[in-house]
Amino acid sequence: AFVLSWLQAHNLNEFSLAAWALVDLKMEDTVEVYMDESAEIPCLYTFTAKPATVMVQWFVREREGNRVRISYSDLTMQKVDENTIYSDRITVQSNSDGETLTIQDVKLSDEREFFCQVTGFAAGNGEARTLLKVFDPPEPPVIEGVLSGVSVSSDSPAKIASCETRDGFPKPNITWYRDHIPIHPANGLVNVVTLVTRESSGLYTVQSDLHYKVTKEDKDAHFSCEVSYFVPAAVRTSESKGINITVHYPTTSVEIWKESPEGLVKEGDTVEIRCQGDGNPPAPIIFNREQSDVELDSYHGLLILKEVSRADSGVYECHSLELDAVNHDEVVDTLQLTVHYLDPAVVMPKDSEVMLKGESLTATCNALSSLETSTVWFKDGIEVGRGHTMQLLDATFDTAGQYDCEVTVPSLPGLLTSGSVHIIVQGPPQMKDAEREIELTEKVGGWLNLSCEVRGHPRPTITWSITGSQSWRDVVKRETEEQIHSVVMLKVTTDTVAICNSTNDFGIETKTYNIRSIDNSGVIIVVIIVSILLLAILGSVFYFLYKKGKLPCGRSGKQEIINAYSTKEKTNKDDIVVEMKAKKMEESVLLKGVNGEKKPLNDQVTMYTYTLIQNT
Repeated sequence: AFVLSWLQAHNLNEFSLAAWALVDLKMEDTVEVYMDESAEIPCLYTFTAKPATVMVQWFVREREGNRVRISYSDLTMQKVDENTIYSDRITVQSNSDGETLTIQDVKLSDEREFFCQVTGFAAGNGEARTLLKVFDPPEPPVIEGVLSGVSVSSDSPAKIASCETRDGFPKPNITWYRDHIPIHPANGLVNVVTLVTRESSGLYTVQSDLHYKVTKEDKDAHFSCEVSYFVPAAVRTSESKGINITVHYPTTSVEIWKESPEGLVKEGDTVEIRCQGDGNPPAPIIFNREQSDVELDSYHGLLILKEVSRADSGVYECHSLELDAVNHDEVVDTLQLTVHYLDPAVVMPKDSEVMLKGESLTATCNALSSLETSTVWFKDGIEVGRGHTMQLLDATFDTAGQYDCEVTVPSLPGLLTSGSVHIIVQGPPQMKDAEREIELTEKVGGWLNLSCEVRGHPRPTITWSITGSQSWRDVVKRETEEQIHSVVMLKVTTDTVAICNSTNDFGIETKTYNIRSIDNSGVIIVVIIVSILLLAILGSVFYFLYKKGKLPCGRSGKQEIINAYSTKEKTNKDDIVVEMKAKKMEESVLLKGVNGEKKPLNDQVTMYTYTLIQNT
């Protein structure tokens, strides 16, 4: 109606329109845009001749199929039709080549055909269309595995995971992957069930369930899903995280091993034996000894043997009790357990052995063991030999004592045993000192300690035989298993002979002390002789100094030169004092010189008088 009225206003009729020709009218087949953005649809036209006037109208196809105009323009005006869904969302921009329709805030409902109709009347007319396509990317995919697990025994594919992507347009697609390799549907092996939901918003939610016939090898595989979706001028993808599904499969084999202790096992150890099958979930495990149907107590595949002995050595078996096992009789594994031991040491001779002095003896120390042993001998904590035998040659009293042997297993520390033998050496008494006769001198009334220390087995006895001095007493007497030590205190009153007699079942040994006594007069004489010798030496020194002029004397007569007392020495209760005096020989004695002249007084000889005074 609008066109007819417009023709009539311009003195034209509708039949003349068929004769018009539009040289060129161009529109894009499709225009793609993200939802909520703006879309621009160009309409370019060219006339063969310059038209007197041009009218351009824009139409949109509704869902029912009919067309509705939304805008029109000519050389004098441009108008957007009212009361349409685009009245407030479109603008039309004219230029020398044509017009551009702009749609703001694009909705999903805007995905439809838009028509551009150009009328140039005598210059020609034409019409073209563009399909507007709207895109909205979906949310990233979310994948979930079946929590209960999937059994390989299922006869048909079972659901193992689901993947969902929400709010996308147009409808996105989901592809499944196993270890990054696409999974394609296969009869009896793979089935993919897809559920597409169109939300009230017009967006799509797609859910895909993967049904898969699993095998044991799938227990370590990673499954993922990928969503592919369209965007303007491209296709994009988004991949989910990978998940590992729980695969249930029967036990086909079991493995048994010793978990502790590490290395060799010895008696007294606590042994832990572990057994595990390759099924999932793990099947119950039982233990037994080889050729025995008695089930051993265990817990979750762990067998504990406390304080094992050699009787626990042998072959241990573990079995799987899973009913779905391939072959229950064949699902078994064995372990050889060897418990090493070291028996108590056996020493020969046993306990103790008596030897005669000078004899020889061979002692042995052995212990039965499952491994090679090493033996070391000790005496008083000091190593005295290595090996299972020990030679004792030419026994002495020092040979006697306890010998300990220690047997170890070098390859298994902790295995140790020991034994001992006590050696007794018998023989006649033996003095500790090599000197058998001792000479002593002591003043009368003095005291002496006489010692006698003897070894022997049986332990000797000591008696003293003393002739001469009779005042004596025992002051020390110490005894051990094979030694005795006696000390007597003797007062010397005269020359004395003291004999220490030591005896046992094998002989006698003696030690003699010859004591010479010294009385008080002898002491006095010795003191006097020594004093006289000292004074003579002193006088010679003074005379020498005098002759050299080193000791000047006065000229007026008698001069005292020396007045001294000698050293006092006590002997018993008597005191000896030696007094030395000097007197000048005046006129009574004249020493003549070479010419018979008298010497000066200072050259006269000084005479010394020695007086021995005995204090009583």
